[in-house]
Amino acid sequence: MRVFAALLLVLLALAPAQAETRWSLVRSYPHDEKAFTQGLIWLDGALYESTGQYGASNLREVRLTDGAVQRSVPLSPRYFGEGLTNWGDSLISITWQNGLAFRWDRATFRPTATYRYAGEGWGLTNDGARLILSDGSATLRFLDPVTLEETGRLPVTFNGKPVRMLNELEYVKGEILANIWMTDRIARIDPATGHVIDWIDIGKLTRKLRLTNPDAVPNGIAYDAKNDRLFVTGKYWPKLFEIRLKR
Repeated sequence: MRVFAALLLVLLALAPAQAETRWSLVRSYPHDEKAFTQGLIWLDGALYESTGQYGASNLREVRLTDGAVQRSVPLSPRYFGEGLTNWGDSLISITWQNGLAFRWDRATFRPTATYRYAGEGWGLTNDGARLILSDGSATLRFLDPVTLEETGRLPVTFNGKPVRMLNELEYVKGEILANIWMTDRIARIDPATGHVIDWIDIGKLTRKLRLTNPDAVPNGIAYDAKNDRLFVTGKYWPKLFEIRLKR
């Protein structure tokens, strides 16, 4: 009996504190395996993607069906591209350590404004009222979508502990989804409290791809609200996947 009780305690200690969100694979699409994906959004029937690395960062429009780049604009070699979101008729992209954000006219891909912000930039999304920025820490920052001035902060925790390395972001059905850098996990964050509601583990996809590049980690979440489609990909991934969450 004592052995059974001890074994039960061990199993309880090893069990996850909260069950992970189950999901199913709907289909896969080609993706540019040379793209160091940093930001990804779905907008009016097309994917928009921002890529990183000095000398290789760009903003691009991508056709879903075959992964073909329809148009792109390079960033200066001085800049390391990061997250991406949309606001009105504009696209807004950020940089890693340059402290700069760029507003682009979506129709022409021409830059229309430049902004400064403090600290690093990793991921970017919006909730319809404000921009949400990650910087690799356990805190998300809220920015004014017009001026990009900081308006608030949100510490992110799971079971009372900080969740660090928050990376690419996407706002989906009232939740903030965040890639956790160098892991297969996506956090589902309550934007009111900062608590991680649950986790999405896409390790099956990384194992399916059998990638050997250590930088080829999951990064990139896009949501097609009209058709309720969720897309995920990663840095240097040759595939983009549509998955369906089983809530």
